[in-house]
Amino acid sequence: MNHTHHICKNEEDTKKLAIVLAGLLNANMIIFLQGDLGAGKTTLVRFILQALGYKEKVKSPTYNLVEIHEIGGMKLNHFDLYRFGSPEEWFSGGFDEYLSSEKTITLIEWPEKIRGVKINPDIHIQIKTNDQGERIIDIQSKLVIPT
Repeated sequence: MNHTHHICKNEEDTKKLAIVLAGLLNANMIIFLQGDLGAGKTTLVRFILQALGYKEKVKSPTYNLVEIHEIGGMKLNHFDLYRFGSPEEWFSGGFDEYLSSEKTITLIEWPEKIRGVKINPDIHIQIKTNDQGERIIDIQSKLVIPT
């Protein structure tokens, strides 16, 4: 796995990183996003979607658990598993079926809520914030992520 470390001082920096990430995404990729509440996971997803050409409003799937966005013949599944109580909910909700669909990219916020479910992400993003309000974004990936 390749590892990169990014310090995003503002939303513009986060948007620039999202553009780089969006340029690397292909069908059937899985991306994990971890971080505390308010760290910027959904913001990063929103910027990735915009970089891919998505024009609609992007809302957090916290209550729906998944939002599906269609972009140029591709589907992007955006999961927010914050409300999950156990990994079994992944299977009982039929969410594993989303991963077998062709021409999809799947982004999963709070993947630790399904620890033990065998999902191997192509990209694993960890977002933290520091005392200056900067986002510290660490990326582990099977791909080489430019810095």
